Amino acid sequence: GPLAGPVVAAAVFLPAGSEGCGAEDSKRLTAVQREQLAEEIVKVAHAVGIGAASATEVDRLNIRKATAVAMQRALQRLSVTPQHILVDGLPVPELGLEWQTAVVGGDAAVHSIACASILAKVCRDRLMERLAARYPVYGWERNKGYATEEHREALHQHGPSPHHRRTFQTVEQLTLLPVPT
Repeated sequence: GPLAGPVVAAAVFLPAGSEGCGAEDSKRLTAVQREQLAEEIVKVAHAVGIGAASATEVDRLNIRKATAVAMQRALQRLSVTPQHILVDGLPVPELGLEWQTAVVGGDAAVHSIACASILAKVCRDRLMERLAARYPVYGWERNKGYATEEHREALHQHGPSPHHRRTFQTVEQLTLLPVPT
């Protein structure tokens, strides 16, 4: 996962028969494809909710619990109250097990989960691009906070920003190493 930035989740309530928009696993799409599909998904959806948990919350709670918080926030921002939800991955007890179905690999197998994944990824990428303007040394406009060589080197040279996930082992390791001369 990323070394910096929030964890972002999306909830999307789609009308029946909306599978034709071409949404698939967001990791298999280019940034341009995700942006185009996000526009289409928002137009087609009955409701969309986006939620996030900050890097500080990730550090305080741990990544799994922070992800659950982001999911709860996304569900709360829906303009409708779902009677049942599909969750990508393992069950999330914080969401109420009685009204969810967990689907491992759901972003590649279930259209609505793929749509939510695309919306979450686009939102997070946009947030990281805005943060890149405030913290240009990390190259977040290019790496979105992931552990690329460029990002790791900048973290080693400059230390963590307020948006780094300090409890992630790579962040801690890179900030403790001496700066090469």
